[in-house]
Amino acid sequence: MSYLYQVLAERVDAWRDANYPCDDYPAIREILEFAVEDGDTGHLRYLRRAQLRALETYWYLRLVLDTPKIPDLYEQLFEDLPDRLDAMGVNERLFKEAKYNYAALIKRVQEDNQFVRENHLESLRESLTLDYASYILALAMGAGKTILMGSIVATEFAMALEYPEGPFVQNALIFAPGKTILSALRELSDVPYERLLPPRLYKPFAASLKLTFTRDGDKQIPIVWGSSFNVIVTNTEKIRIQKPNARSNSAQAALFAGTQGEEAAELANLRLQAVASLPHLAVFSDEAHHTYGQKLLGKWEKDKETGELVFKDDGIKKVRRTIDYLAAQTNLIVVINATGTPYFERQPLRDVVVWYGLGEGIRDGVLKELASNIKRFDLDDGQADALVANVIEDFVRDYWSVALPNGAPARLALYFPNIETRDELRGAVESALTLRGIGTDTILAVDGMSNDTVRRQFEAVARNPEAPERILLLVNMGTEGWNCPSLFATALVRKLKNSNNFVLQAATRCLRQVPGNKHPARVYVTASNSKTLEDQLAETYGTSLKELDAQRAEREEREIVLHKPHLPPLLIKKRVLRYRRRAEAPGTKPLQFTVPDVPTPAGVTVETLTPVESATGKTALQKVDGGADVLPAPPPELDVYSAAAELAANYHLPTPEVLAALRQAYGPGHDVPDYHLGALGRQIEAQRAGYEELFEEVDVAIALVKPEGSTQTERAGVPFYTARISFAKEREPLYVMARDTADAPHALARSFHYEGYNFDSGPEAEFLQWALAQLQNGPHQIEGVWFTGGLTDPGKTDLYAEYLGDDSRWHRYTPDFVLRRADGKHLVVEIKKDLYSPDIHADLGRMGRGEAAQTLEGRKAVALKQWEGLNPDKLSYHVMFADSEIKPEGYRRVSDFIRGA
Repeated sequence: MSYLYQVLAERVDAWRDANYPCDDYPAIREILEFAVEDGDTGHLRYLRRAQLRALETYWYLRLVLDTPKIPDLYEQLFEDLPDRLDAMGVNERLFKEAKYNYAALIKRVQEDNQFVRENHLESLRESLTLDYASYILALAMGAGKTILMGSIVATEFAMALEYPEGPFVQNALIFAPGKTILSALRELSDVPYERLLPPRLYKPFAASLKLTFTRDGDKQIPIVWGSSFNVIVTNTEKIRIQKPNARSNSAQAALFAGTQGEEAAELANLRLQAVASLPHLAVFSDEAHHTYGQKLLGKWEKDKETGELVFKDDGIKKVRRTIDYLAAQTNLIVVINATGTPYFERQPLRDVVVWYGLGEGIRDGVLKELASNIKRFDLDDGQADALVANVIEDFVRDYWSVALPNGAPARLALYFPNIETRDELRGAVESALTLRGIGTDTILAVDGMSNDTVRRQFEAVARNPEAPERILLLVNMGTEGWNCPSLFATALVRKLKNSNNFVLQAATRCLRQVPGNKHPARVYVTASNSKTLEDQLAETYGTSLKELDAQRAEREEREIVLHKPHLPPLLIKKRVLRYRRRAEAPGTKPLQFTVPDVPTPAGVTVETLTPVESATGKTALQKVDGGADVLPAPPPELDVYSAAAELAANYHLPTPEVLAALRQAYGPGHDVPDYHLGALGRQIEAQRAGYEELFEEVDVAIALVKPEGSTQTERAGVPFYTARISFAKEREPLYVMARDTADAPHALARSFHYEGYNFDSGPEAEFLQWALAQLQNGPHQIEGVWFTGGLTDPGKTDLYAEYLGDDSRWHRYTPDFVLRRADGKHLVVEIKKDLYSPDIHADLGRMGRGEAAQTLEGRKAVALKQWEGLNPDKLSYHVMFADSEIKPEGYRRVSDFIRGA
């Protein structure tokens, strides 16, 4: 059987291979290609692979498939009816009972409660009955769901700004169940959106974005009703729709009636109305298993007699009911549900369009390994003190000396079923630590009743590497939404509650990974918790303890540190491609305009409101039916001189020529409406569309490294620059730190402007070791030997030449090494496989004869060889060839350069 997300993944792979074709909205290709920093290596600029795959899938659904609802999506992707029913989880017997009538079967799933219950089709029904497009992105914890949501919002807003009349999202509501997850969503304000969007799209996005987090006590959301480019982040309690009053089914009663907690309900509903006023809305539900799951269905419908919205409730969750209400009140474009699981009570959710599980997260290095580190104790609940002593002994022996790259020490969380059990066993914990010479000040006990001081200490453990607490005793804390990368081990003490996947949430908290950590996680379980954990793993992730215990990482994530953020730039001449208007041929007709026939912009809508008294005796405003008037907006106009100047500047034309054409079209003394300028510009393009290429020589300062392209923090008051990289596990020997060289201090002084160097091949690593040895063993004039081939993002370096690829598009090529001499001369070194030698030599020869290069590798070499031709006194370019090791003759020219020749 193929699931929806599997078939969709194949379609998205083909779309990617074709370079994201989208004739109506081509900017989406620009956005998705910008996510890849280096097309040759596949290194990503910011997003992880799972996040980019999810973003690609989202845009494939939006633009290629036109945002289908789930039933339509199944019909598009599964043309064969048996395959479609199989993917939907409907067995052949039910289809036979429906007399092979697909429409009748679907209608029965939508309407027959008993049929749905008997055949366990609850999750399918929920997918089939939604009146809007709703998709589930199921990514395991640690994969970065928050950043993914921010990426979708940023790209949607950028597309809306690029195509104002397009079908794009202009407002976003992000739900978070509970304060812990809401706090985690504050990461949205720290996302480096400039690394998600190309510069020309980022600037208008950054100027338009309005990010709002709801706060306790605020009666209203601080937004302008009906405005655009708002992102509202809230926990569900602050705005979810409250229970409709039993005395009335109307939407108004649902909003304003209250029997208990009237004030909280009224505030929540008032905030909801503000959200409902926003056009072109998308809703994001974080931890979406809080949204899914219904016993029977309820929905908003219009009453046939009164026309009012009426909620017919059969037990649907309140979050879902809130989204349904928004869909009825505004143009809800799409709903994105982010969760860590594609299952609900062991039923696959049929809206899952992306699935990235725990196993994939471990393989990709996004989560810590658990291989051979699940410890199962054959102890019952009466032997909890022995369990605690064994856990403490094991953790202290194997993890007490372990720390993250930022210095945060490894921590252990012990989860207890209640406060009484924790207090009973705390003495055993303290005794086990004391026996090993560890003080009790390393213990922190936290529960749902803890005071603010203790809660702040608990929050600091996740954020502050210097927090002293290492043994955490938790009751109903530290599960969903708690992000503590320094947590290396979890222990489940005595039998824990089964509800809300608590055992699973507790056990897997230690899996969150950070770049550079090589140590695995460890989980301690008892027999009483082991079966529950197995059940919840199968129910939530479709995996088992045995599979996780055998899973090993296939990729590594590391954090590179920029040691020399302000290296002097390389000052050279470059040939820059410009475009200029082609000189007009003799006899060219003068520019002529016709007055555009474009509609006048819509006016301003004024609504009439009236005060009404709610059932609680409080007064609120209600829109009066038919009480909306549209006032014509006087179109802003430009005098003919201003219009001519703007058009001339935009299209590189002489202002007098444009002014004469405008006067002829509009008549003397008449102004030009500003909404005519777009159409007038198109008339100019039709008459003066001739441009030609021109290469100019310009002086440029080539920055070998740009600190603004990295993540900046402060350590001890000093700016600290870092970036995250990812590579296959087998390439780990090619990740080299200064300490891996013969003389680390010397290597840091002469090389390693960032650390570590992520080489592509063994010969590259060999060249660095050879060059450093040359500097140590003889006289030289070298100021630095820097590996530059690992930084290819133009946001991080200016060192790249542009060449025309086989796809007739311009690409960037970054050489491997730069050596700088004290006399200001530079040697740029590239190391290539032997098989490229004939092509490169042949194309360099063609260059000398004034002929065009004919091969891909040759065009790269020619692009940099042109730099040498323009700067003979400053720069030389040298290609060395090697398969397993560099040929001796390759070193000769580099050796001469080092010695000053």
